[in-house]
Amino acid sequence: MFNESAIPAQTKDPSAYTQPHTRAWSAEISKHQAFIFVLPQYNWGYPAVLKNALDYLFHEWSGKPAMVVSYGGHGGGKAAEQLKQVLQALKMRVVENMPALTFPGHDAILAATRGEEFGLAEGVWDGEREGIRRVGEELLGMLVEVEAGSVAKEGEKGQ
Repeated sequence: MFNESAIPAQTKDPSAYTQPHTRAWSAEISKHQAFIFVLPQYNWGYPAVLKNALDYLFHEWSGKPAMVVSYGGHGGGKAAEQLKQVLQALKMRVVENMPALTFPGHDAILAATRGEEFGLAEGVWDGEREGIRRVGEELLGMLVEVEAGSVAKEGEKGQ
């Protein structure tokens, strides 16, 4: 669980993190320009381990585009909405549409919890592909905007 001595929003220099795992996490997240979060919904929420991973950092997430795809017995929409709020608080740019993949029935849920095949090979979520593709394109569009803004800022510095 979170074990830094300062809150992440106050830590602008990654070398100020006290824990080696936080410095490593900061370096990893800083390498990436956008994120796709694929998460299950448990008890109408998202997993605590994801919240903890997000809470370790602040500035490393800020301004980066994010896409949320949820899944569960009810599709995961409630978990996705909760995550979206947290990502927005981290100043991430979250794609508005969030695909929610619903398991096709109780037997599929049980098979998935046992790590067994439940119909993915047969295309159980094939009908969701187009929506996910569109949301992915929206994420790419955000990434282009962010990169264009970075290039513009660099140009202003050089003037």
